[in-house]
Amino acid sequence: MKSQMIITLIVSGFFLTGGPAFAEDVSPEFLVEQPTEFETDSSENSEVPDQESASQALENLQEETVEVVSLSQEEKPVELLTDLAQIALRTSPAQMKQNLDKIFVSKTAAGIFSYTIQSGDSLYVLARKNNTTVDLIRKLNHLEKDVIYPGDEIKIFSGDFSILVDKSSNRLTLFADGQAVKEYKVSTGKNNSTPVGEFKITDKLVNPTWFKSGAIYAPGSPDNELGTRWLGFDKPGYGIHGTIEPEKIGTQASEGCIRMLNQDVEEIDSLVPSGARVVIQD
Repeated sequence: MKSQMIITLIVSGFFLTGGPAFAEDVSPEFLVEQPTEFETDSSENSEVPDQESASQALENLQEETVEVVSLSQEEKPVELLTDLAQIALRTSPAQMKQNLDKIFVSKTAAGIFSYTIQSGDSLYVLARKNNTTVDLIRKLNHLEKDVIYPGDEIKIFSGDFSILVDKSSNRLTLFADGQAVKEYKVSTGKNNSTPVGEFKITDKLVNPTWFKSGAIYAPGSPDNELGTRWLGFDKPGYGIHGTIEPEKIGTQASEGCIRMLNQDVEEIDSLVPSGARVVIQD
């Protein structure tokens, strides 16, 4: 009888002191055979949470779980773009040069075709129709002027150019139809301010004017940080441009844009049309 009363008191005392938050983790046998364990656990210094703190812990865990899922969803676009990074890593500088020579030297790249000039054609019209640039048509055909004549045969590259910017190495890789063709050193944003993700080039300017904080810097100004070219993204305020600080190329030095040497950004501008895909990764 006495042992039954002791057991009853112990069990009753356990449930009255907030035990249910912990009871699922402990067997009934343990509760009966070692009541002193729980007397100690109910003390002020116990690490066993009461019901209120256990509920709070559960809420915190749920919040953390939501944050992890959300972060994973945000990273999905970047995961899709790692293929470009893998291609760049697998392609040696010598192979990149061979890929570029297929466009400009042997003209055997898959995206190149021959075209016979028709009446009413112009380099501008042909560039728009074939998603390329006037400069690229000129280079492929060694044209010094924009004048073309019906019946002339020219080469046109209609492949897709894309760009990968790796912030960790401050390098830009140019791709043509998925093949890496050239690498450039660039500057990215201070304090990791260059955005990560996938963008498109929406506007291109030669010798751009720079507007900043109410000031206007004309093309060619020694204070015009845009240099000689601007390739703006579909994210307002960001793009690829030249520089007036060539010594900082290869470092994190910009306000968030991608800076290139002026001769390099001029080359990119001559090859890459509006609408081209730009991938930026950490």
